[in-house]
Amino acid sequence: MKFEGKNQEYFELIDITPQNCRLLKASRKNELSLIWFASDGNRLIIDSIEHTFNTNDILCLTEFHQIETVTIKELKLLRFNKPFYCILDHDSEVGCKGILYFGSSTTPIIQPAIEELEILETTWKMLVFEMKSADNLQLEMLQMMLKRILILCTRIYKRQQNYTKIDPGNNDLVRSFNYLVETNFKEKHTVADYAALLHKSPKTLSNLFKKMGNTTPLKFIQARIMLEAHRLLKYTDKSISDIGYEIGFNDVQTFSRFFKKNQGVSPVDFRNSA
Repeated sequence: MKFEGKNQEYFELIDITPQNCRLLKASRKNELSLIWFASDGNRLIIDSIEHTFNTNDILCLTEFHQIETVTIKELKLLRFNKPFYCILDHDSEVGCKGILYFGSSTTPIIQPAIEELEILETTWKMLVFEMKSADNLQLEMLQMMLKRILILCTRIYKRQQNYTKIDPGNNDLVRSFNYLVETNFKEKHTVADYAALLHKSPKTLSNLFKKMGNTTPLKFIQARIMLEAHRLLKYTDKSISDIGYEIGFNDVQTFSRFFKKNQGVSPVDFRNSA
């Protein structure tokens, strides 16, 4: 099912099976996706790392994720573009910037509890119904249903990532840090860089991440740099030195040492292992 508006708005719902799984790789510019797995044992390689997804796992992806299908059984795909709904311009409405999209150095996998799943299923049914209602209110209704799904998924993922362990006022600080890393990781590699942008001390950021218990600010930054290095090494023909320079290293030796420290192998060996 597909909606296309008068101002290039684009929104679609697709039931994915082994027969049409190629559509998972058809993401276009300024497009975001949400995948809801409807069976166990789905296997995808995302940015060179293989994952197994089971029933009711939910995955959020941007146009920049590199996807390869290994085993596809059954899943539901929701996809929309920026003209349909821009999560950056409407962050105050859904609050998913820096959590579901544009702010995770790992693949955000959402795993709803039973009561959360019931709400999501009801909202999804309403969304499917609105896809069939071709009237002058359809765009607004589809946007409303999408916002509800994004809000629900954001709440679930924040619970999973221990955002509840920090003061509500600091939730936005962590999200802002995550988003700043996403948009500046090629030039800024230290916690102090981001603390300055946020007008906070590096210790303040470190204490917040310590309370959440998932990682440290520095490891988060380094993981985002490594993610980009993986993408460039696996999915482009750029030289090792060009890749290092692109993500902020002044020479290939420094980049190679950084990569080997975090990956355990050199950039050359990582590329050749594909």
